[in-house]
Amino acid sequence: MAGLLKNKQGFALILTVMIISLIVALTLKFNKSMRSELGAAARLRDGIATGCIAESGFNCAIAVLSEDASKNDYDSLTEPWAYSSAVSHNSSLMFEDGRFELEILDLSGRIQINQLIDKSGNYNPEQKELLTRFLYNEQFDLESEEVDDLIDAIKDWIDPDNEITGFGAENSYYQALDKPYPCGNAPFLFLEDMLYVRGMTERLYYGTEEKPGVSYYLTVHGDGRININTADQLVLKCLSEEIDSEMVEGIVEYRMNEDMDINEPTWYNNVPGMRHIVINPEIITTLSTYFKISSLGIKDHVNKQITGIVKRNDRTVKILSWKKE
Repeated sequence: MAGLLKNKQGFALILTVMIISLIVALTLKFNKSMRSELGAAARLRDGIATGCIAESGFNCAIAVLSEDASKNDYDSLTEPWAYSSAVSHNSSLMFEDGRFELEILDLSGRIQINQLIDKSGNYNPEQKELLTRFLYNEQFDLESEEVDDLIDAIKDWIDPDNEITGFGAENSYYQALDKPYPCGNAPFLFLEDMLYVRGMTERLYYGTEEKPGVSYYLTVHGDGRININTADQLVLKCLSEEIDSEMVEGIVEYRMNEDMDINEPTWYNNVPGMRHIVINPEIITTLSTYFKISSLGIKDHVNKQITGIVKRNDRTVKILSWKKE
């Protein structure tokens, strides 16, 4: 009887230890699951909060552009919208533990690729000359034949017909590729679509660490007129065959002097050495319409970015595209 009692006691002890071990294991697993869920909830919370901060930054940029339109009839790189870093610097005062970083880029200072053709689908002579001078720049390292063929291919991509222009490319070429796709036969909706055009390589489009590619100077938005007050130096040099690097430096120095009048597009004639220069008035302006806004929301170690294209008419700013990353 005593032995049987001892056996029962031993079995009970083993059973108790097993039950306690099971409870401990379940508790640890439950705690781990709870910590994981709490972490996921915290990340979701911070992600939502950071997204809201980024949206606030984007809306702040729109307000800056709208306010700017009420002050004068031109746009330049000395205005508040061009110093968006100053707005970003003060953004930490708007949130308890977050901030945003803004960048506002003037797309009206870029070459507007869809304007290469007119409404009938033929070359727009002024825009073709502008694009040709641009691609001839030594920065892109293109031979003259490569430039001409690429421009023909771009025209064929955006014109509505299926007739090959010069040494361009239409549907027959793209459908014969190893991975075929149709020719656009319509204006570019997104600048990245230029990578589908024959002759447009990633190196030419994106550039290198030393030199930016063509995408830095082009846009799909605009009526063909480039804001001479905000255009990059390379774009400025392409506005006329007579403009050289020294003149471009003079233009940049002149327009950054807030004492100078840069309201009318012909102000460039006041730059020393440029009185005899004539830029086609149909391709320049001093007013900007299209802008690219990038707003990065930051909270602790979480980042959310919003990028959008906006069109401004007077003080009305309309969002054309919007992407949250």
